[in-house]
Amino acid sequence: QVQLVESGGGLVQAGGALRLSCAASGSIVRFNLMGWYRQTPGKQRELVATMTSGGSTNYADSVKGRFTISRDNAKNTVYLQMNSLKPEDTAVYYCMIGGPYIYWGQGTQVTVSS
Repeated sequence: QVQLVESGGGLVQAGGALRLSCAASGSIVRFNLMGWYRQTPGKQRELVATMTSGGSTNYADSVKGRFTISRDNAKNTVYLQMNSLKPEDTAVYYCMIGGPYIYWGQGTQVTVSS
C-alpha cells in the first residue's frame, strides 16, 4: 500500500506558474508509471502528463510546452511544473503511481484567474 500526498495547488493569475508535488510514502523506483490527471465538476478525469520508469513522457496536447513532469527518486516525489497557466487549467489535480496496482492521491485544487 502506498500513500500519495499532493501539495502546491492554489490560486494564481493567468500567465503564472505553480509546481505541484506528490510525495509517496515509499519508494517510487519500483513503479512503472507515474502521472498527473485533472478533473473539473461534471467531467471525466483527464490525463495531463505521464512518465514511465524509463523516463519517457507523454503530455496532453493542451499542456504541451507549458507543463513538465519530473520525479526525484531520492525524495520519492513526483512533480508537475506548470507554466503559462490559463483559466482552462483550473481543476483538481491528482497524482497517480502504477504498476501493477494503481494508487491515487487525494487531489489538490488549482485555480487560475483571468
